[in-house]
Amino acid sequence: MIGEEFAGALSVVLRDLRAQCSVQPEVREDEEYPGVILYAPDGSGQGVYGEPDGRPAAALLVAVADQVQDWAVEALWGQGEPAVWPHCPAHPGGHPLTATVVGGAAVWVCPASGRPVGHIGGLPPADVADVADLAPTPRTR
Repeated sequence: MIGEEFAGALSVVLRDLRAQCSVQPEVREDEEYPGVILYAPDGSGQGVYGEPDGRPAAALLVAVADQVQDWAVEALWGQGEPAVWPHCPAHPGGHPLTATVVGGAAVWVCPASGRPVGHIGGLPPADVADVADLAPTPRTR
């Protein structure tokens, strides 16, 4: 059984994953593991766990976000998609955002500029227009 603090942190990070990642995990608890296993569509799994151990909630959230990000990058690569999640809006396709604590809050930051992009758990849904920009433009006659 997973602890409340870890479950809360995982729920927040999975909100961002649902909002902006095309590959979604099957989340399973395992009696022999204190956290959860995230399973990719190809059947591969990766454990995710964060022991509260007295650290601030923001630090726990960042630790869980790092692990979910690792899972997402591997799952995207396994599906033949660009292995970047979450996408940096300032540098599309260039690099993923980095989870860190800024001013006591768990945030995603651009690793190039260090600027916060948003709170972990608060990423907006991927814009359909952004996806359309990646598709070939149909020719008109």
